[in-house]
Amino acid sequence: MKNLITAGALALVLSTAVSLTLSTSSRAADMAGMYKAGDITIINPWARATPGKPRNGGAYLTIKGGASGDELTGVESDVAKKTQLHGHNNENGVMKMRQVKAITVPAGGMAMLQPGGYHVMLMKLKYALKEGESFPLTLHFAKAGKVTVEVRIMSVGAMNAGKNTGHGKMKMKH
Repeated sequence: MKNLITAGALALVLSTAVSLTLSTSSRAADMAGMYKAGDITIINPWARATPGKPRNGGAYLTIKGGASGDELTGVESDVAKKTQLHGHNNENGVMKMRQVKAITVPAGGMAMLQPGGYHVMLMKLKYALKEGESFPLTLHFAKAGKVTVEVRIMSVGAMNAGKNTGHGKMKMKH
């Protein structure tokens, strides 16, 4: 009887330790800016702060493909009236920003959403994005489904802010 009670207590302690470890690992991953959706991983979602009365902003992140490829097909967020996937095209030596229907995430590869390239366009912002705050962004994948990530707001100058990104003071046609 004594051995049975000891074994039961040991099992309870071990299951609690495993549960706490998994919970802590999950929270640590979220705090480090890593999220899972199916077999893909979303890494470091971020946006630049938008001073004054901003009209538009952008969000950036890295998507690591799993065993099979996927496509990012849409985005949504309550911080803007409209959210779209955008890319830049070189048209006769001039970089032009355009909406894209999807962004391919190659199997075992990466899709980089970064300034000057593919990104999430936040159009008609409802309020200024303030450094140090964050906001939720829901990503829609063809295979992995929906996943909501927390986008950290960095300084206005984060990663060459305003340089060839289309999100500075210049007006862009969307």
